[in-house]
Parts: sequence; C-alpha cells; structure tokens
Amino acid sequence: MVGTQRKTKHTKVARGGRFGRFKSRRSKRMIFTKVPGGRTVVHFKKKKPGKAKCGGCGKILPGVPRERPYKMKNLSKTKKRPERPFGGNLCSQCMRKKIIAGVRNV
Repeated sequence: MVGTQRKTKHTKVARGGRFGRFKSRRSKRMIFTKVPGGRTVVHFKKKKPGKAKCGGCGKILPGVPRERPYKMKNLSKTKKRPERPFGGNLCSQCMRKKIIAGVRNV
C-alpha cells in the first residue's frame, strides 16, 4: 500500500498555538475560509461594534449602521445617520422634546 493513500475529510482546522496568533479569542470572530489549495483555514476578524444609543434616553437608534470605522468611512453621509436634526445622536422622541423645550424657553 505504498502508492495508494486514502484521503480523509478533516473537520478540525489546524491553528498555531492556542488561538492562532492572538492572545485572546474573545475579541475576535472566527471565520472559516477555504483557500485555493483546498484547505480550510481560520481567519480572525474583529467583531462589530455595539449599536448606537440615544444620548437622551439610551434607546437603540434606528437607521444607524453597526459597522467598524474603516467601513463607515466608505459609506455616504446619508447612510451613516438619519437626515433630521440631531440625527445619529438622539432618537426622534428626544429630538422632538429638545426642539419643543428650546422654543418654549425663547
């Protein structure tokens, strides 16, 4: 059986060290990628940041993407936040309260 070898399907992916080249795996996201050689290797990507929250009430802001800065840089301004006063900082209810309070004080 020198010339014949059976190919087996490996489910585990070989990584150097405990978690590859990173000290902690908790801060990274593991992505299994197939390379042209046929092997499956692990790529580590940073996790997405937390969702944007309202500065007034702390509610999650709709219309604000949850992306890393290098991806946000390439988005147009209208895709980064809603087009209204305080868009991207306050939710619509807090914005209304702030505008009404400003008009009443004048």
